[in-house]
Parts: sequence; C-alpha cells; structure tokens
Amino acid sequence: MGELESIRVFLSVAEQQSFAGAARQLGMTPASVTRNIAALEARLGVQLLVRTTRQVSLTSAGAAYVARVAPLSDGLAVAAEETREAQGITSGRLRISAPLSLGVKVLPTVLSQFGALHPQIHVDVSLSDRFVDIVEEGFDLAIRVSGPPSDKSTIWRKICRVPRLLVATPDYLRARGTPQTPEDLAEHDCLGYSDDLRDEVWQLSNAKRRQSHRAEGRLSTNNGDLLAHLVLNSEGIALLPRFIVDADLGAGRLVEVLSDWTTTEIWLTLYYPPYEQLPLRVATFSDFFEAHITESFLL
Repeated sequence: MGELESIRVFLSVAEQQSFAGAARQLGMTPASVTRNIAALEARLGVQLLVRTTRQVSLTSAGAAYVARVAPLSDGLAVAAEETREAQGITSGRLRISAPLSLGVKVLPTVLSQFGALHPQIHVDVSLSDRFVDIVEEGFDLAIRVSGPPSDKSTIWRKICRVPRLLVATPDYLRARGTPQTPEDLAEHDCLGYSDDLRDEVWQLSNAKRRQSHRAEGRLSTNNGDLLAHLVLNSEGIALLPRFIVDADLGAGRLVEVLSDWTTTEIWLTLYYPPYEQLPLRVATFSDFFEAHITESFLL
C-alpha cells in the first residue's frame, strides 16, 4: 500500500482512537491496519501513536502530523470527487439522516434499487426521530417529515404532502364512544407525539371553523411506530401519518376519527447543508428518491 493510503489509514486510526475501529471503517483487517501504521512510522522515523490496552492516542509528533496531512487528504478526496463528477461518474460516501418510521418502511426498497444503479456510492443512513443539525453533524442530506423549516442556513426541497389522520381501534371507540366534534376529544385519552416534553397540539379545521386540542393523555412518545402500537393496544386516539397506519386501516384494526376534519399540513422534504451546488452523488440520490416516492409510494 502506498504512502497516501497509509496516511488515510493513520487518519482513520486517529479519528477512531482504535485500530479495530479504523479497520471496520475502512473495510480492512486489524492486522493490515497495524502494518500500514508501522510502515508509515518507519518511513517518517517517528512514533505517531501510543498504544494502550484500552485505546490509541496521538503522540505530540502524531498530533502535529494530523494537523498537516488531514487538510491535504481532504483536498485530495475533494479533487478526486470533482474529477469524477466532471465526467458524470457518481461515487463516494453519502451520509443521510432520516426519521425512524419512514426509514424502516420506505428506505429498504429505495436503497436496494439505488445501490443496484449506483454501486460506487456508499450510502450511510442514520435513523433518528431527533431533528438533527445536518451541518454540525456532517450529513450530506436529511429526509424529514415536518412543517416548513425554521433553520435558514439549510436548503430544502419539498417532495410531497404527508396526510395525517386521527385513528383509534374499534374496541376503544365501542368502550369510550366515538367523538363527533373536536370538543368531544376532551373526554378521551389522546396520545401525543412529543420530543421536547411539551404536549402535542392538534390544529383541526373543516369548512366552517378551526379548533385546537392539546393531546395531554397519560402516554406520549417521540416515535410514530410506538405511538401506532399504543393505539393498536386500545390506549387511546392519536394523530399519525397515513403511511404508518395505512395497513391497519385497510385491515380494520384501526378506524379514522373525525374524518371530516383536517390537520395542519406536513411535508416530506429533503434538507441539505448550504451547498453552492449539490454534489453529484447528493443530486443523483435526491432525484431517485423523489421519483420513487412519486411513482411507487403513495403517502
């Protein structure tokens, strides 16, 4: 392996503070990583890393070397990517953040089909219902189900509207009665989606008026799938995206509540860091994702 590759291995070990962690990141064996570091230290004539039983740390020479070579390595990677992109070749690593429920239900098919078409792109997906800071945490794009963005430092792209509806089980409604108006919800256990310790507020409207209801039942969560399972256990009524509950509605396990009332619109969107121009791998995935959602997945 050449010196440039040895430097790449060294930087990975420094970042991971572990030979095994660097091996996993780079798809190498720990023994190969160790040999590369030893060869690099021999060429330089200095010790770059201190190995202990628990972790690997930089020597003072190693820290100085990282400071000098990390920008050079990043520059080479950018130059290689720009050269490939100029020739219309899509490759490299693509880091994506997505919400858990959407990721589990939608992304397996998207990723398999995308991988078959673009095998040179390594896609790294992180699933979280937390509203991640994609700039701070180093993501190339985020898939979100939300209202309009409040973060002005990011770029966003609307894909489609995500319908939501109030749902409950037939057993729950037989036992507690079926709400006829939003005011009737005060007599029910309303399960809220919450990730900030505040009760969810349902903004309901029909042709004639608008009404707010605070979902302050005894249960709340920050995950749509868990919320749906609680509703299926007849714990109460919840407001959920159709793509999460569509199968249960079709099977009769859930029924819609207050079907003549609508809720505040939310959208499936793609968020990007403030690129001057989307990298080719990001633009390629974005176009593919939008086409898949439009053609194959009815939200």
